[in-house]
Amino acid sequence: MLKSAIYGLAVGDALGVPFEFKKRGTFTCKEMTGYGSWNQAPGTWSDDTSMTLATLDSIKETGRIDCEDMRRRFCDWLHRDAYTANGETFDVGTTTRIALERGQGLDDYHANGNGSLMRILPLAFTEATDEEIRAASAITHAHKLSADACVDYVHLARQLIRKEPVARDEIKNKSVDDIQSTGFVLHTLEASIWCLLNTTSYAEAVLTAVNLGDDTDTTAAVVGGLAGIVYGYEGIPKEWIDELKNKGLIDSILNK
Repeated sequence: MLKSAIYGLAVGDALGVPFEFKKRGTFTCKEMTGYGSWNQAPGTWSDDTSMTLATLDSIKETGRIDCEDMRRRFCDWLHRDAYTANGETFDVGTTTRIALERGQGLDDYHANGNGSLMRILPLAFTEATDEEIRAASAITHAHKLSADACVDYVHLARQLIRKEPVARDEIKNKSVDDIQSTGFVLHTLEASIWCLLNTTSYAEAVLTAVNLGDDTDTTAAVVGGLAGIVYGYEGIPKEWIDELKNKGLIDSILNK
């Protein structure tokens, strides 16, 4: 199930990369494409997957939630192109960059982008406490909103891992016009839940997320991880997995 979650996140990320920053209704994503916003080849994933892989690698190597080790790996990604799809780091969030350069997370209200939410999924497969989840968020995003969003997301992922029903009708019943897909952490969390609850397949969930526009790669990555858990690895279209870049890196970390 970890494999399906990580691949679900990476595929969603790669689907969204070419459309990032584009406004809803100005495009339609139906398949894995490339170039566009970042001029990257089809199947190229971005910071969402890179930081998720760094988080997972840290957990696999240390056997615990070691925030200093995670920080070092994030810095390897930022400064030395580690954990990337093609040897190039791109699409780095402002809060993430500043926090890693300063050596401490930002805790002001304006530092509530989705840069910790997008990488927190591996903790759902551990016994991490809420305090440890918040600490992992705070490596970069230390405000309570971001930390609490990460806790909520990990709890939701664990529900899905246990195959428990998810009742979030207050989100599910919203119209698409009421769903925002900006980089604000609460928008991303709500949009990902909305996409999951209003679709019936992995492909439909992530394509719905991309087509919301704006922060397309992160919204699709966040719901893609959840949809991977729900629908399994076999539920992810094979042609999308085939196009995904640097699967060797993903598999090497998963198989540690």
